[in-house]
Amino acid sequence: MMKKHCQFAQLFYVTLFSLCMAGNAFAVDVSKVVEVCTSCHGAGGASTDPVVPIIGGYSVEFLSNNMKAYKNKERVCPDTTYKSGTKKGNKTNMCLELDNVNYEDVDKVAEYFSKQPFVRAKQKFDPELAKKGKDLHEEYCESCHAQGGTVATDNAGMMGGQWMFYLKEAFDEFNADMRPVVKKMKARLNVLSKEDIDALINYYGSIQ
Repeated sequence: MMKKHCQFAQLFYVTLFSLCMAGNAFAVDVSKVVEVCTSCHGAGGASTDPVVPIIGGYSVEFLSNNMKAYKNKERVCPDTTYKSGTKKGNKTNMCLELDNVNYEDVDKVAEYFSKQPFVRAKQKFDPELAKKGKDLHEEYCESCHAQGGTVATDNAGMMGGQWMFYLKEAFDEFNADMRPVVKKMKARLNVLSKEDIDALINYYGSIQ
């Protein structure tokens, strides 16, 4: 009887270990993950660095999907450096940061940042390009990115008020197939010129 009990216990722990490994990572202290995120994205995800996107206020679905895309290597993970904290100046990237965070905890991190306000960036923009960009947005983008790309519940990312430098990088990645993009968006990107995209970026930067 004891032998059977031991065999059952052994099977139980092996199965439990396998289930944990299936998630690619063990549970972590979510507050610590958030702390690391803010060392680059700023308190509450309100980035003050034009290179780093503002993430506070995005929807849970959008944040979670993007973090999982990094975790699954579906998005490129360019090297960057910590902007603040004890590791300031040290190299890192999104893939490394999410490698040991399981999917459930990714959702918890996404939930935390979704509850923070989206603090729009104060930045310079070209008024004439912004005017042209507004027309282009209404023609090509408004159906998915409502109200100038300022509605979190669209689950499509908020572009209105986002850092223009980051937006340019995002457009470049989409056009180079360096990150997932839905067919509808890809088709519309294909008809936009570089000048059109620049106008769109200035429009989104004008929303402050």
